[in-house]
Amino acid sequence: MGSLLIKNSRIIDPANKVDKIADMYISDGIIEEISENIEKQADRVINAEGLCTLPGFVDLNTHLKEPGGEKHETIATGTLAAAIGGYTTVCAMPDTEPVTDNEIVVTYVKYKAEKEATVNVIPVGALTKGLEGDELADIGRMAQAGAGAFSEGIKSVKNASQMKIALNYSKMFGLPVLSICEDSQLAGKGSVNAGDNASLLGLKGISHDAEEIMVARDTILADSVKAQLHICSVSTKGSIDLIRFAKQKGVNVTCDIDPHHIALCDEDIKDYDANFKMRPPLRSKEDVECLKAALKEGVVDVIATAHTPVHADNKNCEFENASDGVVGLETSFAVCYTELVDKGILTLSELAEKMSLNPSKVLHIDKGTLGIGKTADITIIDPNEEYTVNTVGFVGKSNNSPFNGYNAKARVKYTIVNGKTVMEDRHDNR
Repeated sequence: MGSLLIKNSRIIDPANKVDKIADMYISDGIIEEISENIEKQADRVINAEGLCTLPGFVDLNTHLKEPGGEKHETIATGTLAAAIGGYTTVCAMPDTEPVTDNEIVVTYVKYKAEKEATVNVIPVGALTKGLEGDELADIGRMAQAGAGAFSEGIKSVKNASQMKIALNYSKMFGLPVLSICEDSQLAGKGSVNAGDNASLLGLKGISHDAEEIMVARDTILADSVKAQLHICSVSTKGSIDLIRFAKQKGVNVTCDIDPHHIALCDEDIKDYDANFKMRPPLRSKEDVECLKAALKEGVVDVIATAHTPVHADNKNCEFENASDGVVGLETSFAVCYTELVDKGILTLSELAEKMSLNPSKVLHIDKGTLGIGKTADITIIDPNEEYTVNTVGFVGKSNNSPFNGYNAKARVKYTIVNGKTVMEDRHDNR
């Protein structure tokens, strides 16, 4: 695999409490040395003066859509987008066609990833067959085939009894359940956050309780069976309060939020642009401020992308009829740096912890660190390069993002996976 020497970079490794200017030497995909003025010969030298070297980002909530949804995204295009955004590992959610609810589809995703992926891919198995919520999927066989977690994709398991059984089974295999919390009956046909803005737009709203009642249910069930629960895409103040309470009680629960839920609120929806339609919806300013405070407090453990590509045909229609979802792999770091680090809410080390170390802990994988002897999954960023997001230049197959025209304060320059540079200052969206 060869050797790589990164010179004069600010190395930030929250796992080992490292934040210093130094060189890094990598050989055969493994970090061998971090010190000043390394003089070893290397096949490749990167002069990273003025840049920051971080553990590669790990995303818990990526919808790659393959098999079956290649109109929207493929494993090849989605993982290339991940590399552009600094991600070295992504979790492929199970909302595929056929659904990833058996060992055959898990094996297929792994095979395609080995052949075509730019970054590491961890298949996520469905909790119920067909994501229908009625019959438990074969969790054991999927775990044996290589599933790294289980989820009901973009929705909650409808039946509480099935959810409790699923949590119990996942515990047997030492794997987390990644839960999107929404009561479909309470959410109904809503398309935006319930509130004044929904009334002004003339659109049906989704109330906070549609999310919060499922957060309460799932944390209670996780406590009951002592299973590991991770709640994805938290968006309301009430959910944060419930998760804080569950943690204080000793429940094995973690959670993540999405970059769009800390950068935007429901008042930002203009001209019925369906690129602002997502699940959960953009919430109120009060919710946004609460999410930011919860990140700093540590109640929120992870920032995930909720990358959900949607073909233009499924967005270019009436807002209420458009498909939910936004892409996030290519913009998440830039948005988070701009909204959190540049504004003094998190340090860069704390952001790396939320995007690298903590998601690795949730998955029980040996990633998210730049320790000696560890695999060289690395993201190098420029904290001073400002640019304007142009979604036309996205490398993924879909560009359904609310951040077109967004002024970002930092940029990913290199992405290194298993010691190999897979992305080098490649940005067409200037």
